[in-house]
Amino acid sequence: MAHDVRVAGTEIVFGCEPGESVLDAAERAGFTMPYSCRKGVCSTCEGGLSAGTADVRGRGELEGPADGVLLCQARPRTDVEIAPQRIARREPPARKTVTAKVHKITHPADDVAVVQLRFPTGVRARFRAGQYLTVALPDGDTRNYSMANPPHQNDGALLHVRRVPGGRFSGEILSGLAKGDTLQVELPFGEFCLDPDSDRPVLLLATGTGFAPVKSIVEDQSKRGDGRPLHLYWGARRRADLYLADLATQWAQRYDWFTFTPVLSDPDTEWAGRNGPVHRAVLADHPDLRGHEVYACGNPAMTAAARAEFTAGAGLPADRFFSDAFVPSGDAPSVVPA
Repeated sequence: MAHDVRVAGTEIVFGCEPGESVLDAAERAGFTMPYSCRKGVCSTCEGGLSAGTADVRGRGELEGPADGVLLCQARPRTDVEIAPQRIARREPPARKTVTAKVHKITHPADDVAVVQLRFPTGVRARFRAGQYLTVALPDGDTRNYSMANPPHQNDGALLHVRRVPGGRFSGEILSGLAKGDTLQVELPFGEFCLDPDSDRPVLLLATGTGFAPVKSIVEDQSKRGDGRPLHLYWGARRRADLYLADLATQWAQRYDWFTFTPVLSDPDTEWAGRNGPVHRAVLADHPDLRGHEVYACGNPAMTAAARAEFTAGAGLPADRFFSDAFVPSGDAPSVVPA
């Protein structure tokens, strides 16, 4: 039987069908909560189970009150009350499943491929800057990739794929892809999108191919003529890992609202820029984050460290930290790096 899900401290109530996750039920009812992988790995959707009982993958039957509950994996057994990090009303997404054709593959770095997909003639798929799509694998599993193209270029998708040893898509399928091959994709997913009702300055943190959704966000803001301040801190081990640093540098030269700070954790002796963990560079420049919003994308260790240190030590309100963690995929509940 269906159960009611109440949101603590609000008047929000929505129904959850048998076997349906709290996250899916909220989305179907027209509410959005933070999430990233939807497979129970990244912890972006973590919230509280204030009351009631739910089956939670990996934790079994859980009775509230309980903290640290992955709402994408929580399926109510009774009426429940939850305490998500954030919840807001939004129209349910109009997702599309599309057979996309590979148009071009380039390699800006040894371990990164940029895959340009074209949708069938006349097919467009609406999305917001910062969202991702899923790629279907032959066995029915999926992999998630952020879209690096801005929303006005919605007749296809641009993916930044980091090669992962043993990866089902990046390690096996990608190497055999050629122009004209097809992939089945579904979009859009994700909440890693700038708050349209805010004018606070934004700090963008990226590691590796976490640059992909940043590219979409910056190019979307440029298209809309918005002047909201954006400061990108892009972290990597080596200079070569900043595979589109020239593009970010061009943005900084072209737009007075955009600033770019590259940060290397393992620089060579010729590197004269910032070094160390990328989130520490942010703290060095912005010890007081009470007036900012932060969007962090990439390595889950980075996003977790940034969240903890920014909120505990720099005064960032927890509801102004947005993240999209790229975590390894496999048969366990997970998501592949973008």
